[in-house]
Amino acid sequence: MKNKVLLHICCGVCASHAIEALQSKGYLVSGYFYNPNIYPYKEYCLRKQAAQKIAKFYKIELLSSGYDLSRWKKNCAIFKDEKEGGRRCDACFQLRLGETYKKAKDNNLDYFTTTLTISPHKQSQTIFKIGKNLAEDNFLEIDFKKKDGFKKALEISKKLNLYRQNYCGCAYSLQDR
Repeated sequence: MKNKVLLHICCGVCASHAIEALQSKGYLVSGYFYNPNIYPYKEYCLRKQAAQKIAKFYKIELLSSGYDLSRWKKNCAIFKDEKEGGRRCDACFQLRLGETYKKAKDNNLDYFTTTLTISPHKQSQTIFKIGKNLAEDNFLEIDFKKKDGFKKALEISKKLNLYRQNYCGCAYSLQDR
């Protein structure tokens, strides 16, 4: 039975409900913290620590890759003047989901998906399109914000005293805030 999934984790808050939702559907979940977009480095560390805390709480393996802001800039700087939710975000999603798909393949995991769909500020259909273009049969198209998913994530994170950020993560979203 194919049921091993790699969950791209943007932060601990978003991961909480997503892990619960996947586990309730019978998936064996591993997490992957890959977010070269997060700026500054201190913010990256806070979010990674929250992801580690949530992984420990749900007893899942958490994989990660190093901080590589220069790679993100190379992929997204051309869109620096775009508004939040525009082509810059699409390029960022493409980079992070592409790496998640590679990591899932490298670790013999059946599927991959992302916590990004839990945000009320992210267009799930855009994320689904990118994931399906990467691997039609291996991307789990789950909108984690459905059925009060975002609200549940906030409740869980409050209970666990998780760090909660107040901007998307990249330097441009920080500047816009």
